[in-house]
Amino acid sequence: MYKSHNLLLISIAILFFQCTSGPGEKEDQSIEFNKWLDEQYEEWLQQNPLQLTAQGRKDLYDQLDDFSEEGADEKLAWRQNSVKEMQEKFDKARLNPEARVSFDLWQYQYERDREEAEFRQYPYIFNQMMGVHTGLPNTLINYHKVDESSDMEALISRIGETGRAIRQLLDRAKKQSEAGIKPPRFAYEMVIPQAEALIAGQPFDKGEEGSPLWNDAIAKIDSLKATGKIDENQAAAFRESTARVLKDRFKPAYEELIAWLEAELPGLEEKPTGVSRHPEGDAFYQHRLKASTTTDLTAEEIHQIGLAEVERIKQEMLDIKEKVGFEGSLEAFFEFINTDEQFFYPNTDEGRQAYLDDSKAFLDAITVKLPNYFGLLPKADLQVRRVEAFREQDGAPQHYSKGTPDGSRKGTYYVHLSDMNAMPKSTMEGVAYHEGNPGHHMQISIAQELEDLPKFRTQLGFNAYVEGWALYSEILAKEMGGYENPYYDFGRLVNEIWRAIRLVVDTGLHAKGWTEEEAIQYFSNNSSISQGAIKAEVRRYMVMPGQATGYKIGMLKIQELRAMAEDELGDQFDLRSFHDTVLGGGALPLDILEEEVKRWIAGVKEGKTLFYNG
Repeated sequence: MYKSHNLLLISIAILFFQCTSGPGEKEDQSIEFNKWLDEQYEEWLQQNPLQLTAQGRKDLYDQLDDFSEEGADEKLAWRQNSVKEMQEKFDKARLNPEARVSFDLWQYQYERDREEAEFRQYPYIFNQMMGVHTGLPNTLINYHKVDESSDMEALISRIGETGRAIRQLLDRAKKQSEAGIKPPRFAYEMVIPQAEALIAGQPFDKGEEGSPLWNDAIAKIDSLKATGKIDENQAAAFRESTARVLKDRFKPAYEELIAWLEAELPGLEEKPTGVSRHPEGDAFYQHRLKASTTTDLTAEEIHQIGLAEVERIKQEMLDIKEKVGFEGSLEAFFEFINTDEQFFYPNTDEGRQAYLDDSKAFLDAITVKLPNYFGLLPKADLQVRRVEAFREQDGAPQHYSKGTPDGSRKGTYYVHLSDMNAMPKSTMEGVAYHEGNPGHHMQISIAQELEDLPKFRTQLGFNAYVEGWALYSEILAKEMGGYENPYYDFGRLVNEIWRAIRLVVDTGLHAKGWTEEEAIQYFSNNSSISQGAIKAEVRRYMVMPGQATGYKIGMLKIQELRAMAEDELGDQFDLRSFHDTVLGGGALPLDILEEEVKRWIAGVKEGKTLFYNG
């Protein structure tokens, strides 16, 4: 069995064979170019304190990003100048194949950001899914580590800076509202209690419970004291400073936000359609589809792909229904899966812990088998955790939060467990593979650990690639021996048809004028997902147009590329080498991924590529 990391690096070097200079050829600029990219990326990082923190670094540790429109313009201008310098300084023809990919990606990022700037007023600033109102506190709690007294000083500074950031975003939300770009009413109805929860409890009032940021700060101060980094006088000073900045700078900004959101509620639509209702909404939606899928597929094309996939998967569901001997229609089987108590954990703390324990057991079992399917393996650890109470939502989807490149922070599979009736056992196995191994944790960790690529490529996250790989991983896990319980295999199909339905519902909402009720009805007719989860999903699509389409489009492309490689290589096809080709370049737009796979196929045919055969 393949074990040596050094051999792996050799294989990658062969896998992406480089052009070498010969007589009369121009000198290869690849080494100089890669060095330049790393310097440029570091310059970009120094404009983005939160990205530094996400990577486990403590540069600019007392600062937060500039969330103003002026700040966004400055960052876009920086990217434009950087691309111009790249084009003037380097000749793409004098780069090796892998460096040419980096060249294209550096330019791709600028073009993507430039297009996004054209539609900057459209994405809803505050929504229940990805609002900075919860995102910043979550970052301070889970990403801002306190190992020294200076780290605590930086945390206190950042708590105050959060007030500034909220006000900058509130200014943008006000301009958005004035332009007639308003989210559905439910978005603010959900954001308001999220914001209120962050300013309830100590030190804001004299209740027994502490607020989330206060509890976190106290725990970090106590840890410093316990390790002898500070004494009680210093701890008391930190507690006082934390309370003061929470009350004087953090709370007022959130109170302003809540007051504005409440004032906006009467003017929001209770039963809206998608973003096509906004001026130039159709153009914005096509932009979001392009950004999410990294393709030029139209809304109608994606809608039709979704309809076809729903019908194909339903047939596989019928096969499992017959296998388990269920008498009745597929709809009756859905009802059985949705209601029979054998498919649910108790809605208790014991039931919640059982969900976490069993998810970990599935991941542990599949992780042992990874070397049989991959040469590249992640070094980073993975943990399974319940979502923090201040941002937990009934029926909301599980998600993954990446660790740091140096391994100091583990990758985390987060689960919403406030309502166990919305978390069936049947789908939990597939979701664990999607979020953990061989899905998000494996792909993102491997990308972050790649040493032979420019640093910026280790941190890219194209939606169709990242989510497409995770969805591909769900069915790959079946090849690896997962889903021994046929009901859990049915749950895998529930997860897959969920993503196919997304193609239909997302385009239905935003391009065909569907209402929330129509979207929920289509979802209900074609899946066994609980009503709570369906409602949360549809509302997710309504505030994040296009994002949900990347999953199935990306999965289908990876499956298409694998089938192409199997067909062209025949006996020379090696699954581990294919997977390493897909993962070994970091996240890529789907068209560039296709070119990389074709290059690998050509290398195998020419005998220039090492492939694994056990």
